Amino acid sequence: MASTVIPNVSPTPTEGVSNQPNTLSGADIAVLVVYFILILAVGLWSMWKTKRSTVSGYFLAGKNMTWWPVGTSLFASNVGSGHFIGLAGSAAASGIGPIAYEWNGMLVVLLLAWLFLPIYIASGVTTMPEYLQKRFGGKRIQIFIAILSLFIYIFTKISVDMYAGAVFIQQALGWNIYLAVIVLLIITALYTVAGGLAAVIYTDAAQTVIMLIGALTLMGFSFVEVGGLQAIFVGYSNAIPSIRVPNTTCGIPREDAFHIFRDPVTSDLPWPGVLLGMTVPSIWYWCSDQVIVQRSLASKNLLHAKGGSLLASYLKVLPFFMMVLPGMISRILYPDEVGCADPKVCEQVCGNSVGCSDIAYAKLVMELLPSGLRGLMMAVMLAALMSSLTSIFNSSSTLFTMDLWRYFHRAASEWELMIVGRVFVLVLVVVSVLWIPLVQASQGGQLFIYLQSISTYLQPPVSVVFMAGCFWRRTSEKGAFWGLVLGLLVGITRMILDFIYPEPQCYETDTRPEVIKSVHYLYFSIIVSLLTLAVVVCVSLATEKPTEEQISRLTWFTRFDPVKSSEENKEAGTLTIDNGLQHDQEKSPGNVAEHTNDSSTRHAETRSKLKSTLLWLCGMDQDSEGEQPSSPPPEAVACSLEEEPCLRHVVNANLIVCLSVAVFLFAFWA
Repeated sequence: MASTVIPNVSPTPTEGVSNQPNTLSGADIAVLVVYFILILAVGLWSMWKTKRSTVSGYFLAGKNMTWWPVGTSLFASNVGSGHFIGLAGSAAASGIGPIAYEWNGMLVVLLLAWLFLPIYIASGVTTMPEYLQKRFGGKRIQIFIAILSLFIYIFTKISVDMYAGAVFIQQALGWNIYLAVIVLLIITALYTVAGGLAAVIYTDAAQTVIMLIGALTLMGFSFVEVGGLQAIFVGYSNAIPSIRVPNTTCGIPREDAFHIFRDPVTSDLPWPGVLLGMTVPSIWYWCSDQVIVQRSLASKNLLHAKGGSLLASYLKVLPFFMMVLPGMISRILYPDEVGCADPKVCEQVCGNSVGCSDIAYAKLVMELLPSGLRGLMMAVMLAALMSSLTSIFNSSSTLFTMDLWRYFHRAASEWELMIVGRVFVLVLVVVSVLWIPLVQASQGGQLFIYLQSISTYLQPPVSVVFMAGCFWRRTSEKGAFWGLVLGLLVGITRMILDFIYPEPQCYETDTRPEVIKSVHYLYFSIIVSLLTLAVVVCVSLATEKPTEEQISRLTWFTRFDPVKSSEENKEAGTLTIDNGLQHDQEKSPGNVAEHTNDSSTRHAETRSKLKSTLLWLCGMDQDSEGEQPSSPPPEAVACSLEEEPCLRHVVNANLIVCLSVAVFLFAFWA
């Protein structure tokens, strides 16, 4: 597909963009070089710090992470380049309403640490599908959720971040998309494959610092340029493009642009949907999505996991200042480009006749920032893109290896699982590159809202099943499975109808079926959630009760049950990362011989230096091939839920403060 870089047509509103140079200044290049050196240094340091040659070390960072890298990684994994481009673009188009998604996340990420995580820790699981397998028995729900999660990651998260990064690269630099994205993917894959979750978490911490510095710097320049907060209130209402479709509302800012709670019938974000319909998909994302939960499971104990969630929750206040207000300022400063309302003008400005609000953030960067700082913001966008992609790569690798590969190849050794996990990351890189043309072809007017609407069709049934499994002991496997299947069928049907009958533009007549036109996607989230819950409850009550093994240490009310002995675990067929995958050391006679000191010495002497170096870089050093981590005693799991009383009071006090801040923000801007 042809590049959508803006042509150099001087009489049109594209002038400000088209005249931007396609090369960076020396100061910008220097900033980018420092950025890449910093990220690679952090990645190499984390490779030294963490034992990567075990499954636990690679997929859960050795379960030794403290609260601050966990919290920054939660934030960086959530705030990708799609946020900078999409959230700023939605704010430019409709005002502050979309910030409700971020502040809703402030509340729900706390549910993860205080309600869901104690259950996951007590159950001793590594992946979310593994929890469902333990909770309900059988394999069909585990495989179903694993495949669904991989589908969501590849075709929504990766595609959205790739598109957002492409928008910025095109608008800011005019680089070839394929070359730029391939280079980024290679760099992210290198430290994801080599360092595992530890490298991802520590580099996320560095990326978060860079994002905050750069985004807050741009916010300062934007506020100075527009004249302060009060000027935003006045200027946004008057940010009307000079060329509009006559006798329509095209290009006119919303009257409720500075309200979060909007009309329940006619608005773009009805307030009942914001309160209820937004929360259920948010619970899936923050409380049962592998990308997020995996970071919390890597914490050294429950208190550090709670501290990480609190830090992430506090940081979620910032997107309002880092993305939403700058997006609105961009429309005020450049109403003809960012707020374009005529399809022909929009096509000239950004190559998308639907609208150009998604260029709002990139437009600010290229117009306002001087040389050097422009390079810093380029680093910010790269940080957002890379941190999000590495999180998806690592978690997708975990799901594929632990839930799918291990299911189809039950005798897989730990060494085999390590290889499969790394190879699958490389497969995702190839899929990501092949997906670029489809992403370019499916550009939308409001990327962020598009992503959220798709989420409301696929995520509520999964949220309901997790909540039922965690907090209702009577939930049966049949109830969970059929609730999941029917809920997803209804959600996918609505998603397909949305593609068949897209929302008309402001100058077009709405001819969509009434069921599509009158039922907002947030209201549909409520409907499909209630439908799924009804199916889960009815089928569960009509079928057999779960066994004791499917309840003990697997629900909120049974999380403190006594831990089973290792013999009982083996009989039940359970296998977790914490037991070191004991069976994988069943060797052939030739391999057994290598366990003697003489054979180990000869093995070390004959191995080439090149092979040793490659194994070390991949975190698969076999110098101590015969030594495997011993299984932790059963008491180790029980102790993981214990909290030091003094620190528990500190985190609980912060919980109250954080909840108060979130409630205040909603109330103030309601």
